[in-house]
Amino acid sequence: MRFSSTLIAALAIIPSLVAGQLSGPVGPKTTVEQKKGVKVCDVTQFGAKADKSTDLGPALFKAHAACKTGGVVVIPKGDYAMATFVKLAGGAAWALQLDGVIYRTGTKVDNMIMIEHTKDVEVFSSTGAGAMQGNGFEFHRKNSRTGSGPRLIRFWDTSDFSFHDVALVDAPSFHLVIDTCSNGEIYNLVIRGAYMGGTDGVDVWGTNLWLHDIMVTNKDECITIKSPSKFILIESIYCNWSGGCGMGSLPSNTDISNIHYKNVYTVRSNAMMLIKSKGGGGTVKDVRLENFIGHSNAYGFDLDSDWMGQKPNPGRGVSITGVVATNWKGRMLNGAQRGVLKAVCGQVPCTGITLEDVVLGTEQGNKHRNQCGSSYGSGGCLKPGSGASYAIDEQMVDAPTSGFEAQKLADDLTNHFGTDQPIPLPEKWPAQFFPGIKPLKALAAGGGAGGTTTTTTAADNVQEKTQSRTFPIHPPPPPPPSSYAELLILTICRETAASASPAPPSSQCRCRRRARCRLSCAAVGKHARTKATGHVVATNCKRWKQR
Repeated sequence: MRFSSTLIAALAIIPSLVAGQLSGPVGPKTTVEQKKGVKVCDVTQFGAKADKSTDLGPALFKAHAACKTGGVVVIPKGDYAMATFVKLAGGAAWALQLDGVIYRTGTKVDNMIMIEHTKDVEVFSSTGAGAMQGNGFEFHRKNSRTGSGPRLIRFWDTSDFSFHDVALVDAPSFHLVIDTCSNGEIYNLVIRGAYMGGTDGVDVWGTNLWLHDIMVTNKDECITIKSPSKFILIESIYCNWSGGCGMGSLPSNTDISNIHYKNVYTVRSNAMMLIKSKGGGGTVKDVRLENFIGHSNAYGFDLDSDWMGQKPNPGRGVSITGVVATNWKGRMLNGAQRGVLKAVCGQVPCTGITLEDVVLGTEQGNKHRNQCGSSYGSGGCLKPGSGASYAIDEQMVDAPTSGFEAQKLADDLTNHFGTDQPIPLPEKWPAQFFPGIKPLKALAAGGGAGGTTTTTTAADNVQEKTQSRTFPIHPPPPPPPSSYAELLILTICRETAASASPAPPSSQCRCRRRARCRLSCAAVGKHARTKATGHVVATNCKRWKQR
């Protein structure tokens, strides 16, 4: 089925539910305004100074302690040094408003900010100018080893949360880690890292998480799923001279399922998608990789169960099944060196691997080198059906001469940021994170350290022409009716919908062919303003019907 533009518009402003891929509501339970009504804790009232030398850490810790049971911790505009890294643990119904820039001055191999064991949390910039500057180049000049330096921010054991409209720049090691979290929304981020390994953009594992509208520059993971993970939706991702998106490395007890990457734009990466393991055990299943655009990438789809960058894990191998790659367009850098498909599994064969409408050209030469080993499915060099392990079969095939054309984005970098020179804060944010689709939620006013950005409303964001899909699995049972109180208008109609009476106004029902929608609704205290009329609509769609 195709979801109506009304649903797409509604989801752009409603963090409670995203169709099909998630198992329940995501985001904070209470708004920032509600939290501010309880208490506001300004770090400058606890000893912080925006002089780029006074240690922010102790003041931030104290401000959080004062507001963690309800309130908003505010880091106002200005430049702050952080020598003491902090753990913001416990509490509920609090927020961190980061409108200044935090500069790392401490050297401890730890997270600059660790948020743990908490719920109903929002970390954000109200202006889009909030940032964390890791000054990783200083660390890299002195330390040749990667992956062991300070990290910027980590969420651990956190539920019902959001993190948005913040820039993360030049972490000595990882930039953002979402560790064993649930019901979270992470969006509107710009991440800039060094051109070296160990500078991961976003590493995420948990349950019921929605990540969207994120741009990453580095030479390692863009947005990568770790284990265990279930019901994660990742969309409108811009890997701008990055290592590319992926999964792994996969451990001995891998448990990953119901993952959906959608609308992923990748330029000058190692791979458009890499699923990596070596030995290990457990399962990866029900993964959808939909609407990928790539330019000048090394690999297309790289499923590698003997990944050279990983030490072997105990076990015969991870069972990988039900992975669908659909609607991929663009061009590889040199298809004869590294092709569209590398599906190399081992003692445990991979099954149900499907490539449909995957058409990638090559910038150099006219051939693609595809490799398959112990891999079953359809497309490329995959063997049909299922069966035993088999040796790697390498095929050199003609690259397509048409059908691969795809748009480019205006913010594509012409060079990376190097390793031992300062990386600047973003002056402005991209207007799009995927060609033809505006940000799913409006970017915060300001949108960068020195520029402005285009903001969008939910009603504006109806140009997406791709089809929303559910997982090829049995979905979880619907939430009880009481949970629908968190929804605003979710109007879904078929194109041949019959006229209904009574019905919402046509400005509210934006279905194709002006179909009218019948709803069983009750008024609630939440409001949405329609763009066409400006009328305030207060409805709770406890039950809805397709007509």
